[in-house]
Amino acid sequence: MVKAANPENKSQLNVSIGGRPISLRGNVFTGIVVSDKMQKTVTVEWSRRTFIPKYERYEMRRTKVKAHNPLEMSAKEGDMVKIKGCRPLSKTKHFVVIENMGHVFGYEQRVEAQEQAKTRSKLEEAEEPKKDEE
Repeated sequence: MVKAANPENKSQLNVSIGGRPISLRGNVFTGIVVSDKMQKTVTVEWSRRTFIPKYERYEMRRTKVKAHNPLEMSAKEGDMVKIKGCRPLSKTKHFVVIENMGHVFGYEQRVEAQEQAKTRSKLEEAEEPKKDEE
């Protein structure tokens, strides 16, 4: 259960699971829900830039974490959410969804394009002749 402790101050949230309160702490991350197939759990992903000193360039990396999805939030795949750290809720779940900011425009097209790229690369690998046989 997620609700504001003080209606004027939205930064303080009371989160409870099974009637036990959970203290939220640490950083707040914003990401996209990429999977909501588990019960009361979502997988959230966001991109970050990492500097590579050897090449003096940046690369994009992705971070994927699992977060508790309270019934009040009901985040679905393709939603932009804010998550905040808490005590470990399970082996891999250390975050709670604190705000559902709505559906991301163009999410379905992006997922579809990624799937097409995967199948295209598999077809190209299959068509290449084997050089070991010669």
